[in-house]
Amino acid sequence: MPEDPDRAPDDDGAPDTWTALAGDWAASWGGFAGPARAALLDATGAGPGTRLLDVGCGTGELLAEAAARGAAAAGADIAPGMVARARRAAPGADVRVADAAGLPWPDGVFDVVAAVNVLHLADDPGAAVAEVVRVLVPGGLLAVCGWAERDRCELDAVEAALAADDGEEPGPEGPLRREEPVRALLAGAGLEVERVTLVEVPWTAADERALVRGLLLGEDAAGLAERGPVVVAAAERFRGRDGSYRLRNAFRLVVARAPA
Repeated sequence: MPEDPDRAPDDDGAPDTWTALAGDWAASWGGFAGPARAALLDATGAGPGTRLLDVGCGTGELLAEAAARGAAAAGADIAPGMVARARRAAPGADVRVADAAGLPWPDGVFDVVAAVNVLHLADDPGAAVAEVVRVLVPGGLLAVCGWAERDRCELDAVEAALAADDGEEPGPEGPLRREEPVRALLAGAGLEVERVTLVEVPWTAADERALVRGLLLGEDAAGLAERGPVVVAAAERFRGRDGSYRLRNAFRLVVARAPA
């Protein structure tokens, strides 16, 4: 995760950056959204016979979980390094390097499309949703899942501390962290929202080293040494007696149906 959940680690070179970070991402963040992934699969009824596409599939955890339920899984990600790991995580899945706004599948082939923590990173979220609608079957489901408001996410306390250490205010909260902008985005593409759920997604770190490396993902050794103490101080109130850390957060899951 970048310091700011509302942006990619390097907005100017995201595919190359995410490829370089794929291993560290999988180690620190691969299991993080597990509760949200389970809620998404439950809410969409993914199972045997379901054709599911995960847009922004990352290192493939959702693909593997969907396949374990019997779904025919496919994934797209802009970073070749992420795609390579996703293919290993879900060997039977059809995983391709692709942008959310240019999916390399024909019209009307998926029953469910998942977009977990990806639409806020798209250059044009509206174009990405329109592309999702194109590949959905009539009456298919789009499940959008991502960070809820800052006051529901304890990880944002670390972001605020890092910004303060730089003499700055935290960047603006992304609009898609709130329910109404997500609803408006989906309605603009002709989708009808059927379900909205908040899912608790705690992030944990076994010790101080794991905390710093996870929350400063992408920093070099000098950056870790310089900014690590800020992270440790900000996370002190989330530290357990055994030295581990647990920061509570919430994702908002919005499930919408395409026109029949």
